[in-house]
Amino acid sequence: MRRFQEASLPASPSETKGKPESRDGETLKRLLPYLWAYKWRVMAALLLMVGAKVANVGVPVLLKHVVDALGIQPGSAQALLVVPVGLLLAYGGLRLLTSVFGELRELVFAKATQGAARSIALQTFEHLHGMSLRFHLERQTGGMTRDIERGVKGVESLISYSLYSIVPTFIELVLVLGILAIKFDVWFALITIVALVVYITFTVTVTQWRTQYRREANLIDSSAHSKAIDSLLNYETVKYFNNERFEAVRYDEDLEKLRRARLKSQSSLSVLNSGQQLIIAVALVAMLWRATQGVVDGRLTLGDLVMINAFMIQLYIPLNFLGTLYREIKQSLTDLDRMFTLMDKEREVADAPGAQPLQLQGEPELRFDDVHFAYHPDRPILQGLSFAVPAGRTVAVVGPSGAGKSTLARLLFRFYDVQAGAIRIAGQDIREITQDSLRRAIGIVPQDTVLFNDTVEYNIAYGRPGATHDEVVQAAQAARIHGMIAATPDGYATRVGERGLKLSGGEKQRVAIARTLLKNPPILIFDEATSALDSANERAIQQELQQAARGKTTLVIAHRLSTVVDAHEILVMDAGRIVERGTHARLLAQGGRYADMWALQQNEKQEQMAEERQEQEQPENS
Repeated sequence: MRRFQEASLPASPSETKGKPESRDGETLKRLLPYLWAYKWRVMAALLLMVGAKVANVGVPVLLKHVVDALGIQPGSAQALLVVPVGLLLAYGGLRLLTSVFGELRELVFAKATQGAARSIALQTFEHLHGMSLRFHLERQTGGMTRDIERGVKGVESLISYSLYSIVPTFIELVLVLGILAIKFDVWFALITIVALVVYITFTVTVTQWRTQYRREANLIDSSAHSKAIDSLLNYETVKYFNNERFEAVRYDEDLEKLRRARLKSQSSLSVLNSGQQLIIAVALVAMLWRATQGVVDGRLTLGDLVMINAFMIQLYIPLNFLGTLYREIKQSLTDLDRMFTLMDKEREVADAPGAQPLQLQGEPELRFDDVHFAYHPDRPILQGLSFAVPAGRTVAVVGPSGAGKSTLARLLFRFYDVQAGAIRIAGQDIREITQDSLRRAIGIVPQDTVLFNDTVEYNIAYGRPGATHDEVVQAAQAARIHGMIAATPDGYATRVGERGLKLSGGEKQRVAIARTLLKNPPILIFDEATSALDSANERAIQQELQQAARGKTTLVIAHRLSTVVDAHEILVMDAGRIVERGTHARLLAQGGRYADMWALQQNEKQEQMAEERQEQEQPENS
């Protein structure tokens, strides 16, 4: 048990360190083209943002005039017309313009933000589908989907915090410093600048120190999420081995580490907030002291004092959140960088430059020429394999587990590329044609059928999106599953559950057969296509598969020899090599490896039939 628990330990300190600062600039540079696709909206949003800040800065200036105007003698006509009607209406108008410009800015820029997020997410999704099978066998689904989710949110957060908070505050700061330096003396501007420099330096320094806790929390969060997803996807396995408590303990270990990391983050946040408030308080006291002295000396009016105070409040309220904004922007850049990193992963299998679509005229010939392949250099799988499947004929490959049979299908689909030799279809090396055209020409019924969590009709129609309901029904009838579907209350609208777990193994396999029959490609691969069926259904489906294979180039990978007796040629593989080849009758006559396998399976079949007869006779005797 201890060994399993150690697998959930947190990342090492080196793994929790932040990325170099230069990466932030690279991430921003990669994001800009997505936004610049909406350049007119970007420019309109910037103009609206400047307008909002000019209006916002105008509010304290107008407030100064309102206060100064109160010095007019009460009851005069000037007081009645100027103060209430003029200044107060202008004050309210500026307040309204600040809000209107801000809302218009968000409305105009929303399309750019959502469009950029959509484009990046779609490109990442398409890139992941273009990755090799090796990548997907090694990945952790929960952690990767969380990285994509955070990356998409990171685009929205980065734009929101920078365009709606940081940049507007900087514009307002420039305007306020200009007013203070021109209208009053330079000391007001210097006090403000010094306070801001100290404030920003303190905030950035403390926030960078705090970032380690956020990164640690994110790593633990991804780990916990991956374990939870993996455990739920393997619900049946958990139940088989009565390991609910074990899974809960593993999950709780990560939750406890997450709690500790978040507590550290909260404690450091309190230090940050306290220091910020101290700097703001000192700066406000210094500014108001100088302004008060100016009023006493007669150099400033009460309105000037009110304006300076309003300026400081307007500046420091958004700066109060500078630590949060900086942290969120840094985190958004980190999250976005992780998604860009996914997009940067090189495809192990990619179309060659100038690759052309597969050209077919009639039934194609399939040929393996001296193929060498290994998943790992120290463990070769195929060693100089050569054979051909003539056009429109059926060739079967049999042999013990680990002989390399299923690898043939993976190589034919170009989930991996061969290390030596070549695979050719109609004389064309599959490495020199586009993967899209290659896979359109091949249909497969795999040994392990995984279905989408959708309806039966959706899963069958997945073989040819856009197929009509009648075509789906015809494919289901050919695969001998229509009766079962029609007998359910929802018919073809029946949902199959996560990975098709609501269906039996035989039902899933028949859905896979129907899906391939609907695709109707010129090349067929049956990889243990009837392994999950009982004997009666196997014989019925075998006839349908033989009918479907007529006129098509078909490669059958089988363990049950009874399913390949009618193949035009049977290849016996062992340790990545062909050790025998011929028809069923010829291989039996040779008395070699195939004959031994046939005899063994026939004995097992007879023993199974004998057991079934005994089970049937026992109730009658009792």
